[in-house]
This record gives sequence, C-alpha cells and structure tokens, in this order.
Amino acid sequence: MKIKVFRQSLMQKCSRICLFSAFCLFVLCAMPFRAIAMDWPSGDAVLARNFGWNDSGEPVLGSVFRGEGKVQAVEAGELIFHNSGGVSGLPSPLGAWTAIDHGDGLISIYCRTDENSAKPPVIVEKKSPVADSGISGWTKNKGFYFVLYDRRERRWVNPSMIISPFPDTRAPQIISVDLRNSRGEQLSGPALRSLPQGAYTITVNAIDTMQAPNEPPLAPHRIICSINGNEAGSLNFETISARGGQLLINRGMQIPVRQVYAPFPAFEAGDALLSRGQANLEVIVQDIAGNSRSTIIRMQVE
Repeated sequence: MKIKVFRQSLMQKCSRICLFSAFCLFVLCAMPFRAIAMDWPSGDAVLARNFGWNDSGEPVLGSVFRGEGKVQAVEAGELIFHNSGGVSGLPSPLGAWTAIDHGDGLISIYCRTDENSAKPPVIVEKKSPVADSGISGWTKNKGFYFVLYDRRERRWVNPSMIISPFPDTRAPQIISVDLRNSRGEQLSGPALRSLPQGAYTITVNAIDTMQAPNEPPLAPHRIICSINGNEAGSLNFETISARGGQLLINRGMQIPVRQVYAPFPAFEAGDALLSRGQANLEVIVQDIAGNSRSTIIRMQVE
C-alpha cells in the first residue's frame, strides 16, 4: 500500500515538473518579444501605413509615419548601421537609415529620415534621438519608415505585436468580399447568390479605421473566413518571413506574399470547395486592438 501511494505521489510530482518545464520553455521561447518594453519612435507623427498594408500588390513591412520632429529609439541598444542616404554614391530606396540591435536577434530600423541627421552614439538609450523626420529614399512625403526585423528567424515583425497599439475603439470596415473561380473570373455582388459548384478563392478588401475620421486607413490585423461554420482561411498580419528568396505570410500555412497580395487592393484570404446546396460564407475582420466586424453572404450552389 505504501509503495502504491509513493508511486502515485512520485507520478504527481513528475507531472508537475513536466508542466513547469513546459511553462518555462514557453516563457523562454516568448521572451525575445515579451521581455522588451518598446515605445513608438514618435509621439507626434501620424501613422499613415501600418504593417501588412497592401501597397499596389506589395506588403508594407513596417510602419510609415508622416510628420516632422525627432525620431526616437524604441528601446536601448547598440548602433550597428548608419547611412546618410546612399551606398557608394548610389541612391538607396531606404534613403537615410539607422539600425539598432536590441539583443535576441531583434533589430529596429529607421528609414527615409533626413539626410542631415546627426549620427547617434554607439550605445543608444531608449527614447534618445536617432534621426530627424525628412524626405529621402523612395518617398515624397516628410516623415520616416519604421521596421522591426528578427534576424534569427529572418522575418519582419508587426511592431504592434511588441509595442502597445495606438488607442482604437472603431471596428474595421469590410469593403468587399469576392470569390474567384478556377478560370480566374471574379464573382461579386449578385453573382454570389447563385453560382456553380467548384473550387473558389476568397478575396477580402478590408481596412482598419482609427479613432480620428481624418486619419488614413490601415491594414487589419486578421481576416478569418468560414463556410457553413468550417474555417476556409485565416490571414494573419503578424510576421512576414523570407525563405528561399521570396516573402511568405501566414494564411493558415506559409503562403507566398505575391499570391496573397495579388488581388490589389484586396487580400487573398482563403479557399472554398463548394458543393450543391446552400452555403453561408462568413468573414470576420479584426484589428490589433481587438475590435472586429463580420459579414455573412448566403449563396445557393447549383
């Protein structure tokens, strides 16, 4: 009897140790992003484009700010690169840019800043100036371009995943939901009420609207599609990876960015295999602050 009780006690202790080890492993894996308390690089500039925005079929890999003033370091770190606007006399699409290493492979990059900005010190303090807003590189508007890059995983990180999102209580807008058949024909509006059975691609045009009505629209944080309650696709704007010379985004699995962003200004958000009968297509769009909006399209499949 004592041996049985001892075995049960030992098993319970081992179980608790395994759970604790799993928890520690989870914390350690999450630490590169969670342990760094970053601030936005400007308190005055307006966020004009955010991570994941569909820019004529190409993704925005960071945050585009419009305005004037100082650009500040989002966290303390080590200066690893400073360029005043060109490489070997050639113009750079990033213009004048500065890169700071924050440890754990995470780098913050401040691009398209003023070419006359003073070079920061080697050890940069949090909120210390790293550049001035300006016009350099491939831009015509005064401001700067802010990027977070994880060089260990070779991926661009949505800054709002690490930095507290801007105040936002307005739900995103769903502008349109279309289906594309195997022949590449786009079906929308009345054409969705009755359509032949087969395979379709779901494209969603959605934007995130901020608090002020005059602020520019932004990209949503997540698009979820389902057919009759079964998930047909989930597009997440959290990271964009670089693998084998191409950019990949998470749409349930890693999908080439060119494929997802091709239906500009919409996004390719999922796939549906429709059989005869009634089908309900539900699309849910969420922003980084947790606001969401949904729509349901009822279809008759012949």
